[in-house]
Amino acid sequence: MSITEETLQRYKLRLIEQEKSTHTIEKYMRDIHSFITFLADSEPPLSKLQVITYKEALKARYAISSVNSMLIPVNDFLRFLGLEQCCVRLVKCQRRIFKEANRELTKEEYIRLLNAAQKDHDDRLYLLIKTICATGIRISELPYITLEAAKRGHAMIYCKNKQRCILLPQKICRELTDYAKAHDITAGYIFRTKSGRPVDRSNAWHAMKRLGGEAGVPEDKIFPHNLRHLFARVFYGIEKDIAKLADILGHSSINTTRIYIISTGTEHRQRMENMQLII
Repeated sequence: MSITEETLQRYKLRLIEQEKSTHTIEKYMRDIHSFITFLADSEPPLSKLQVITYKEALKARYAISSVNSMLIPVNDFLRFLGLEQCCVRLVKCQRRIFKEANRELTKEEYIRLLNAAQKDHDDRLYLLIKTICATGIRISELPYITLEAAKRGHAMIYCKNKQRCILLPQKICRELTDYAKAHDITAGYIFRTKSGRPVDRSNAWHAMKRLGGEAGVPEDKIFPHNLRHLFARVFYGIEKDIAKLADILGHSSINTTRIYIISTGTEHRQRMENMQLII
């Protein structure tokens, strides 16, 4: 399959005009490049059978949710090319009622990560981890945590064409302003690299990974988004209000929020045992 760079750029421009987020555009283009690479040796014209073959290859390597997330951009790109007849159906999957415990960061592990960051005298990483977990923000929303926001006690976040207000706990506000003062930050975003740019997903991910061994936390649990999941589980455990949690997390659909708060297999099994229906 031969797709010119000009065609890819025109498609990317359309995504920008549709006001997709930067993260979404990057993912769409990455998934489309993977699709093109897979079909590099295929003879034109593109057929639906070739797309189905790609779909089956994805199913052999990834979880169903990941497969569908990769097929959505491919189908959209095919429609852009006028090849709607080549689009494939997403894989049907019953909603999971429990998740794997070995992927979820526990509160105890979170505390160990904080302790490890303190031990390494990495005050930026320590405060970054604490801020994400205390507010439930996305790592991409970190630039909205500014000195002005810390002084106000809340941050106004713009993401996915939506604005929402995130309250900042008083202790976090004090720590943010103290950090800013210690690092000569007089305005703007607090979490910045040595070059002055905002800390991004890659910066945070690599920094957190370094703490794993010292904190005794499995590497596959250590990524910024898991802090957001921990916030969601703890909040829901206290409030039991999924609609309010969805608003705080910035979710358009409560179905997305449900993914964050489903229990582990161990917890689900314990609840079944507690039903005492086996005599």
